[in-house]
Amino acid sequence: MDASSHRKSCIRYDVPGDAHFLTFSCVDRRPLLRDQQSASWMMEAIDSYRTRGLFDLWAFVLMPEHVHLVIWPRQSSISDILKRIKQSVARKVARTRGDATSVGRFWQPGGGYDRNLRSVDDVHEKIEYVHFNPVKRGLVENPGDWRWSSARCWSEGVADPIRIDRSSCPVRLVT
Repeated sequence: MDASSHRKSCIRYDVPGDAHFLTFSCVDRRPLLRDQQSASWMMEAIDSYRTRGLFDLWAFVLMPEHVHLVIWPRQSSISDILKRIKQSVARKVARTRGDATSVGRFWQPGGGYDRNLRSVDDVHEKIEYVHFNPVKRGLVENPGDWRWSSARCWSEGVADPIRIDRSSCPVRLVT
């Protein structure tokens, strides 16, 4: 499926109260987020729009070529949230490096992957998926060892590299 047909078929369901699992990729899945500066800009963008109250952030991971987020939108549509975050990073890259890539893009065209999370189990399943992504790829042995993840935020209660909104995340009851 080419990018234009993906954009036409991508339907977002901004249902009030639904959390979302989002995935978006660098152009041609290039590892453009592997360097410290690009990853820092991504963290700043996510934290900036989280702090402005557009969404609560429950989990994240920055991989070298893509990003996963588990969020709960508050004041904005998913399309608007993605647009703001992605444009912020792409503009900084373009300003400092002259051009993001050899084709002049940083992000893969289209909206990426968006899944509504309607149950507590869905939310926690995706949080675990996000945290184990670097382990599955063989980048680290333990989720908390990956610098650009919320795994340590969950396991140790730290706000590093950015704060998550754990208090608004629904609690999974163990029976």
